[in-house]
Parts: sequence; C-alpha cells; structure tokens
Amino acid sequence: MNAADDDPGVPHDRVGPFRLTTTYFALLRGINVGGHKQVAMADLRELLTHTGFQDARSVLQSGNLVFRGDARPGAHLERLLEAAAAQRLALDTDFFVRTAREWKAAIAHNPFRVEAKRDPSHLVVQFLKDAPDSKDVKALQAAILGPEVVRAAGKQAYIVFPNGIGRSRLTNAVIEAKLGTRTTGRNWNTVLRLGALATIDS
Repeated sequence: MNAADDDPGVPHDRVGPFRLTTTYFALLRGINVGGHKQVAMADLRELLTHTGFQDARSVLQSGNLVFRGDARPGAHLERLLEAAAAQRLALDTDFFVRTAREWKAAIAHNPFRVEAKRDPSHLVVQFLKDAPDSKDVKALQAAILGPEVVRAAGKQAYIVFPNGIGRSRLTNAVIEAKLGTRTTGRNWNTVLRLGALATIDS
C-alpha cells in the first residue's frame, strides 16, 4: 500500500505515470431539497479534487457527481466521501457510488422499456446501498397502495409512478423500510443524462 492509498488528500495521478483510473458516479441523498442540506455543486467538485480525484464534474443541483480515480470498491469510496463531506462541508448524507460500467448495466437492465420511452420522468431508478433479498422486494411490492410498479435488479430498484412521484404514497421512507437498505432516486431522464458521460475503462 502506498501513501496515496493511505491519505485521500494525496492526488493519485502523482503516484506514477501508468496508474489506471476508473470513471465513477456518486449520487448524494436528499441534498438541496426543500431548503434542507444545502450545498453548492462547486463545493462538492472541490471536495472531490481535494480528496485526490480527477476530472470532477457535477450534473444538475440534486447531487450528481462524475469523477475519475484509482479502481477500488464502491463501498470504500462511499465511506471515504461521506467522511470527507462531513469533515470539510459539515454535510451529513449518504453517497451512492457506481462505476461507469455499473451505470451502463443499470440502464441496460431497465425492465420498463416502454414506460421509459413513453414517460421517462415518471420512471425512477432507486440506487441502493445493498442488493435486497427477493423476499424484501416482494414485501415492497405488497405494500404498494397505488398504481406504482416495482422491479429490482442488483443494487437498483426500478419504479414506475403513473400518477407522478409527489402524490404517491410509495415514499422513500417506505422503500427503505421494506428493502432494508438506504436509497436515493433519480428519474430516467437524469439517469440517461449521466449515462452519456459514462466512459467505460479498459
């Protein structure tokens, strides 16, 4: 293990000219919503750069980040970024990290192709901390009181909200309680917009 692995403040591109990097996406949970957990995207980009990542970009104001760094487990990056955000920005929130390859797979595994084309703003992908058990997915489906439809694949759940998200009783709290894991959602338009930035590394 080298100094850059020990110290997140050491930029990894200084370690050696042949270090391979990976494109990552990081989604923040519940920021800039209704006046809660306000944070500027410029501050988040600066946080990534200070923590040793490269090419930091942000998309929209809901906490969608794209950056490059050494290959490492997503759970490790989540803990690293959560700790850095708490320390530098006094921001207590969850980060959900996916590689570009994982992001492309999430798009490819969408079970609602017709709905995605017909009404993409009412199709939401819930990015999960952990892949749920099948029994938990069934429990969530059984808890639905409206017209919503849920399917899950890996660490993503796909939900169609025919009548819109704001009026739905299938809230984030219900989803987390039934699946037993933390989650953050992005509608299909945002998922595709981020997917256009997904560079698959060899």
